Amino acid sequence: MMNDEFIKKFDFFQDTQIIFGAGSIKEAGDIVRSFGENCLLVTTPGVDVLQPLYASIKQILKKAGVKVAHFDGVTPNPTTEDIAKGADMARSIGADVVVGLGGGSSMDAAKAIAVEATHDGSCWDYLFYKKQPTDKTLPIITVSTTSGTGSQVTQVAVVTNTENRDKSALYNNVLYPRVSIIDPELMVTLPEFVTATTGFDVFCHAFESLLHPKRGAYVELLSKEAVRIVAKSLPKVLKNPKDVALRSAMAWADTLAGLCIANAGVTLPHGMGMAIGGMYPHVAHGQSLAIVYPACARFTWRYAKDQYAFVSRTFNESLNGASIEELASIADQQIEGFLKEINLCQRLREVNVPENEIEILAKQSMVLPDYENNPKVASYDEMVQLVKDSY
Repeated sequence: MMNDEFIKKFDFFQDTQIIFGAGSIKEAGDIVRSFGENCLLVTTPGVDVLQPLYASIKQILKKAGVKVAHFDGVTPNPTTEDIAKGADMARSIGADVVVGLGGGSSMDAAKAIAVEATHDGSCWDYLFYKKQPTDKTLPIITVSTTSGTGSQVTQVAVVTNTENRDKSALYNNVLYPRVSIIDPELMVTLPEFVTATTGFDVFCHAFESLLHPKRGAYVELLSKEAVRIVAKSLPKVLKNPKDVALRSAMAWADTLAGLCIANAGVTLPHGMGMAIGGMYPHVAHGQSLAIVYPACARFTWRYAKDQYAFVSRTFNESLNGASIEELASIADQQIEGFLKEINLCQRLREVNVPENEIEILAKQSMVLPDYENNPKVASYDEMVQLVKDSY
């Protein structure tokens, strides 16, 4: 962790205007209108609970003089097929701006659509290790309805290629939303499972940024605050889902954690979680992280004792008298206890991952470079064991 007498060099960048607070959605019309008249609204399908929200947003935009075309074909873990359909619609209406309304799937899809609608080929051609999107990318506005992905303040768009069983990401500064509207009142109807999985993802973003070699003084400050808020607020909001104050706390933690991953990044658990999501799209992202986190903690704690001790102290304040070594060594138990409290303590076998694909999953967990950012980098054999330990 930080040496009190020396602050190492760091680089922190954020290109998104953040409009945060209850009632902020009322500003959406003027904000979107400032980027153009033709808007593509990107969402998941309009199930009954979401219809009033979608109708309200459209009315706000239309009242400001914005023409709205609604693409509601985003699936959880959005696919290249989803993005292609949305990009076709964006081109057909001559979209000036793309609005991603929803959780990470909708916001990531909006970003990928903004690229594919203005570039040759598929969004899959513009992954972080391929050719990069240009400033032709349509401006992106995000309106988040969950507290979990951080996508509202990042330069990342995660997409799944179902044919390849691969989940990867576009990563470029042109993907930063121009404006992010974060209105906790939009989150009070979020189902318990989604609240839990996205909320745990907030913890993961914050904590993995704390482990990341690119962390700096600013990231450490934000990440620790986000972890503290999640530990205190997530169990409470699951019991009181309509409490706007608690939803505000989680939305703020999500924003902090998003700023952290935009400037540092994620590590081993996210590499594994992305592989799980790519191979088994029925597993929610936060759910996949919850499954692998205890095993990853047991694998890593000796190489990041201060960070894991912080987790133990934060999740269990009664442990404050213990040594750093003792606290770090039981971090996996504290994480498991927290997962039980939020009803996310599961194994791979419980979400129907085939046992005969353990080695395939381990190999896929090493496709993205996230695992290389871990304080201890797993070999292939160790990755196989991590998957087995999570099974």
